[in-house]
Amino acid sequence: MRSLTTSPVMAPEGGGAMPTNIDTLCINTIRTLSMDAVQKANSGHPGTAMALAPVAYTLWRDVLNYDPANPLWPNRDRFVLSIGHASMLLYSLIHLAGIRDVRPGGVSNDRPALTLEDLEQFRQLDSLTPGHPEYHHTAGVETTTGPLGQGCGNSVGMAIAEKWLAERYNRPGFRLFDHHIYALCGDGDNMEGVSSEAASIAGHLKLGNLTWIYDSNHISIEGSTNIAFTESVHKRFEAYGWHVLELKDANDTGDMRRLLAEAKAETSRPTLIIVHSIIGWGAPHLAGTAEAHGSPLGVEEIRETKKFYGWPEDKSFYVPDGVPEHFQVGIATRGAAASQAWDDLFRAYRAKYPDEAAQLDHIFAGTLPEGWDRDIPVFDADAKGVASRASSGKVLNEIAKNYPWMIGGSADLSPSTKTHLTFDGAGDFQPPQWGGTYGGRNLHFGVREHAMGSISNGLALYGIRAYCSGFLIFSDYMKPPIRLSALMKLPVTYIFTHDSIGVGEDGPTHQPIEQLAQLRATPGVTVLRPADANEVAEAWRTLVRLTDRPSVLALSRQNLPTICRKTYAPATGLAKGAYVLADTDGRPDVILMATGSEVGLIVKAGEKLKADGIRARLVSMPSWDLFEAQPKAYRDSVLPPDITARVAVEQAAALGWDRYTGLAGETIVMHGFGASAPAEQLEVKFGFTVDAVVAAARRQAGK
Repeated sequence: MRSLTTSPVMAPEGGGAMPTNIDTLCINTIRTLSMDAVQKANSGHPGTAMALAPVAYTLWRDVLNYDPANPLWPNRDRFVLSIGHASMLLYSLIHLAGIRDVRPGGVSNDRPALTLEDLEQFRQLDSLTPGHPEYHHTAGVETTTGPLGQGCGNSVGMAIAEKWLAERYNRPGFRLFDHHIYALCGDGDNMEGVSSEAASIAGHLKLGNLTWIYDSNHISIEGSTNIAFTESVHKRFEAYGWHVLELKDANDTGDMRRLLAEAKAETSRPTLIIVHSIIGWGAPHLAGTAEAHGSPLGVEEIRETKKFYGWPEDKSFYVPDGVPEHFQVGIATRGAAASQAWDDLFRAYRAKYPDEAAQLDHIFAGTLPEGWDRDIPVFDADAKGVASRASSGKVLNEIAKNYPWMIGGSADLSPSTKTHLTFDGAGDFQPPQWGGTYGGRNLHFGVREHAMGSISNGLALYGIRAYCSGFLIFSDYMKPPIRLSALMKLPVTYIFTHDSIGVGEDGPTHQPIEQLAQLRATPGVTVLRPADANEVAEAWRTLVRLTDRPSVLALSRQNLPTICRKTYAPATGLAKGAYVLADTDGRPDVILMATGSEVGLIVKAGEKLKADGIRARLVSMPSWDLFEAQPKAYRDSVLPPDITARVAVEQAAALGWDRYTGLAGETIVMHGFGASAPAEQLEVKFGFTVDAVVAAARRQAGK
């Protein structure tokens, strides 16, 4: 076990006597609340909260610009607990700071966000204190964290958002946005690739409004990090372009205040403060060990630890008199004055800049600007057609020019994904030394898909309408942030192109097969695979209105014929997820259904079947989840239960299609990983031909 170090403010007073230093009393309250909650739940991570209590207390009480009575104040500093397993640290801070509860409709001042009873229900069913912090679930939690590194990425998105809002909306004499973003991370975060990607782009963008506090305790679940993590994090972050500081002892609150001031004074670079701590500090047998990381300390160890702190050994969830008051004299007094001054400033701003203030009202409320969809184009029928990635680019530009806070970019692929905003004034989000402006609306993420997703979530947490893009195959790199978008109900738009074996010569490494099934299986994600340019336009019209969930657009590399909507049903049917594209006189002999590029294939097959006297209903199914959300009567009108002769066509895995084809139906899908060849040859090789569809339809129709 490592030796227990103390600084004057943290020295235990021993003999069972309570500490007389009020700061020590507050810090030990955070420690013991965390210990007790984990012990009562018989589950959790006490050691990090015990070690970092002095660091978090110093930041919150003495530095953080946050009003507990107004948790949604737009110019508040943000605190991100990327080490989400240390959730009791955050819950203790929320309780002691007196943050008020937030529910639909705004701030509820008649109830604190977390009571002592809520802390006692840590990790229990339906409690406000789940195992990892959840956005929208507990007031004071700025983002859902847990998967390590995601909070780091979110914080970079938040820092970008603050810079963008300041550049776009601040005016002389009206500094509406000038706050700071703090993220608390650990060894695990810094081992995850996403944090490296996020740190790299933050250094490039010179985000001086961002500080990461890195708990370097050298302990992970398997033991000492020396078994796997021996690099110099200090040098790595210096190479990224960060300002790097070190706190030699996590208990030294005075030096921590000094370093936080130095970090905030550095406005041209993000700052990393490396904090050297002892996990489980104060525990006589478990401090500095892996056993203090992810398990309760045990009744006897807690008793001896409390004795070391000079704490009543027989009391649990004990908050001494004066502790909340002293905590709140710092954060609440400072925050109330700052938020009131901001409200007064915004009132004057509204009078002088009413248009800009109206935009900010929308951003804060998560609502859409008037006329956002007025220029969405309608595409003429065209047998040659256009790739859906290209039609999407046209629609995106027409929407974004009328949606001033829609911003986004790609993972070094905008020429391919067609997501670059080209209208006057769009600009690039870059520091001036890189030839851009912090008010630019085109983000360049570099080849960093994982960070791109988590950064986009950070942007969305500010009310900015964020989108990002890449190839569908590389959604594999983005599963964690997409899942967290859904968990947080954030309306991030994920634009994925090159959506099938139509990628062609790039071969199976770049041809997505199982990705659609994976995305469709993710709860709360709306997946749209439009069939032509007009379905693309309707997909955008539909997804922009979805302000409580992420959307995925799966788009083609190759041209798709633009269907004649005078002959076939209007593309507005897309809003219901699936619709009858073409029908027959009388009862259909067979139903052909498809998504995306394969809809054009069933259209051709349908024409041939009609010429042969076989009645085929054609169904375009761009969004399964939107279709499933429709009333049963509508779903049955599209896919009548009594018509079991069915064929589904999609250049992707079969998983899920049996829901719509039934056990008796057929699927023309992918059963392997594709191949490297021109797209038209691949279609023949894997059976995506008119003849193959017609043959399957004949078998199903019994003709």
